[in-house]
Amino acid sequence: MHSTLRLLAGVFVMASSLTASGAAPAAAKSFVYVSNADDGDIDGYAPDQATGALTSLGKTPARMKVMPMTVSPDKRHLYAVVRSEPFAVLTYAIDPASGALRQQATAPLPDSMAYVSTDATGRFLFTASYGGDKVAVSPIDADGLVKSQASQVIPTGKNAHAIRADRTNRFVYATNLGSDQIVQFRFDAATGRLTPNDPPVVKTTAGNGPRHPVLSPDDKHLYVLCELSGNIIHFAVDQETGTLTLLDSTGTVPAEAGLVPGTPPGAPADDSPKIWAADLQATPDGRFLYATERTTSRIALLSVDPGTGKPTYVGNYPTETQPRGIRIDASGTWLVASGEKSDRLSVYRIDKANGALTPVGRYPVGRDANWVEIVDLP
Repeated sequence: MHSTLRLLAGVFVMASSLTASGAAPAAAKSFVYVSNADDGDIDGYAPDQATGALTSLGKTPARMKVMPMTVSPDKRHLYAVVRSEPFAVLTYAIDPASGALRQQATAPLPDSMAYVSTDATGRFLFTASYGGDKVAVSPIDADGLVKSQASQVIPTGKNAHAIRADRTNRFVYATNLGSDQIVQFRFDAATGRLTPNDPPVVKTTAGNGPRHPVLSPDDKHLYVLCELSGNIIHFAVDQETGTLTLLDSTGTVPAEAGLVPGTPPGAPADDSPKIWAADLQATPDGRFLYATERTTSRIALLSVDPGTGKPTYVGNYPTETQPRGIRIDASGTWLVASGEKSDRLSVYRIDKANGALTPVGRYPVGRDANWVEIVDLP
C-alpha cells in the first residue's frame, strides 16, 4: 500500500510560528496539522485539493508531549493540549491565507488530558483525563482564546478517555475505558455547566474499554471504538433526552490478525499480541467509519446502513506504524493518518462509492506523530 511517490518540496523551519517562506499556495482552502509529542511541536501542511499531495508549511513550537488538538467551530483557532507538567492548553491563531500558527494564549488544565473538543458555540472547551479519571470544562473568551483555568472539574469512572458534545449542544458524552461505561451529561450552553443525565452512565460489556466516540450526522447514532476489544459499540440516541440505548457491536479486528483482547488497566498481562485500537472517524455523510489498530498498524473500514445505522466490517488497510490519529477532510475525499512509531504521514483517497482507501503519498513528520486535525475553510 505504501508505494514510493514523489514528495512535494517543503520548507521545515523551527521558529516561533510558521514562516512566510513556507506559506501555503494561494489556492489552498484547507490545512493539515499534526502534533509531534516527542518533538514538542506541530507540523503544518497545505493539501492539494485535486491530488491530496501535501506541501510542508514548517513546524510551530509547542511543548513536550503536545498531543490532543481541536479546531474552533469558526476555524480561527487551534487548541493544543500539553500532557507534560505543567499541564496546559495552548491557543493558536490560524492565518486563513497561509495556514501559519501564532500562539496567542496558554491556560492551565487540571490534569494530563487525553482528549479535547469544544461545544458547538466555541465558548467552552471540554477535556478528559485518562490518568486522572475526570473531565473538565474551560471557558473560551469571546476572542476565541483559552486564558483561564477550568470552570468545572467532574470526577468520572476510571480512565476518562474522550468527551464530546452532540450537534444540538444539549448533550455531552464521555467514555471511561477502565470502567467500561459512557457518562451522559446534559449541557447548558449559556453557563457551560455539565449536569448528570438520567441515567448518568450507560455500561458496556466488561473488557471492551470504550475509547473514542463519533456521532452520526443526524445525531441519532453514537459509535464508540473500544481500545481493548476493537469493537465499535453502536448506540441509539434519544432525540428528546439525549440518553443512549445499546443496539449492537461490530468487530474491527479480524480473527486472522492473531490478536487477543487487550488487558484492562491494572490487570495482569502476558506477552501475547493484543488488540490496541486507537482512533475512530466517520465520513461527513456518515456512510463509512474508519478505525485504527496499533498492534497490526492497520485501518479498518466499515460501511453504515443508512436505514438502521448499523456498521458492517468491510476490510482493512496497512498504514503507518502504530497509527494513533486519523482525520477526514470536509469533502469526504481524503483521509490523513499518523503513526506514533513512524516518521511519515500517509494520505489516502476515499472512494465515495464503497469507502475504499487508495494511498496517494507519504510525507515527513516529527517524532511520535500523534494527533491530526484538518482545517477546511469556507
